[in-house]
Amino acid sequence: MPTERIVVTGATGFVGANLVQRLLQDHPDARLTLLLREENGKKAADRTAEMLRRLGVNVADRTRVDGIAADVTLERCGIPEPVYDAIAADTTRVIHGAASIRFDDRLAAARQVNVEGTRHVLALAQAAHARGTLKRFVYVGTAYVAGQRTGLVREDELDAGQRFRNSYERSKFEAERLVRTHREALPITILRPSIIVGDSRTGHTSSFKMLYWPLKMYARRIWRTAPGFPDAIIDIVPVDYVASAISRLAFEPRAVGRTVHLCAGPAAHATVHEVAERASVFFGVPPVRYIDPELFWRLIHPLLLVFVWGRKRRVVKDGRVYRSYLSMRMAFDTATAEDLLGPAGIRPPHVMDYLDRLLAFCRNTNWGQRDTDPGR
Repeated sequence: MPTERIVVTGATGFVGANLVQRLLQDHPDARLTLLLREENGKKAADRTAEMLRRLGVNVADRTRVDGIAADVTLERCGIPEPVYDAIAADTTRVIHGAASIRFDDRLAAARQVNVEGTRHVLALAQAAHARGTLKRFVYVGTAYVAGQRTGLVREDELDAGQRFRNSYERSKFEAERLVRTHREALPITILRPSIIVGDSRTGHTSSFKMLYWPLKMYARRIWRTAPGFPDAIIDIVPVDYVASAISRLAFEPRAVGRTVHLCAGPAAHATVHEVAERASVFFGVPPVRYIDPELFWRLIHPLLLVFVWGRKRRVVKDGRVYRSYLSMRMAFDTATAEDLLGPAGIRPPHVMDYLDRLLAFCRNTNWGQRDTDPGR
């Protein structure tokens, strides 16, 4: 008989799928309830079964996972009342990872998922707490609630009057602020990953966004000029570290009421130049040329939109999404993460220790054009 029922949102995403696999391995007495939207005519149960097969989860563990049709943007997460009440009656932990991660969403659309969705999942946690079953609510946010801050960002900080680069950062900031208002009433842990990349051991990823897109343009010799600073900070963390950390902290008593940066931090992050130099050698392309970002975006970028065509014009347009991420002067303090995860041996590897494996996976799969799940 399972002693834990863990409700997970966002389970079919890149991080969520890895987390499901990790939870099943780490907690053999737990049953998982995945709240999933029904998409493309596929029922939640079918999407769950498909994901578990793809992950290579054994048949016995598959029986411990239920897929429930849900939509976090709706009241009661769109779940019929009898089913909702049954879930709340024996839920011990809720891990809320569902989010809109698009940088170019309208703010209202981002808020609908990231803020209102969080409000509805909190209501489910409150219902479980009222029944005396809830042991933890884990909110998976982002370190980039820090927005355009500079210097060292500490884990216990949130509102420092910062400005935001996009609707994703702002809406996740607002969602975390909402979660914090419930910390007196619920056993809450807030987790803030930085940029999540592929597995540190294999390089495997199913998502080729963020760091991967500018690297692809560079590796394919489409663009080699970086509007940024060579010493700007690149803080990335592998998905295996993030999944292991979430699984551990969801059960760590000392994590209640804490905010934890799941980031490389000053000890393990890299610089733009270090990453670019390694990519230059790996792909055999000329070194990156750097240009002052303010000069580029204010004067050069508008001219490029007029005079550049073809593939390079698309790069000029699409690259706006990443405009601030090559000039960051912001580092993330990881003291709480080290305190809570260090004794279990869960630490992020240094970016440069596994970067080649990420690049090799990109090359071997042609940046996701070939099968990215061989044998999984």
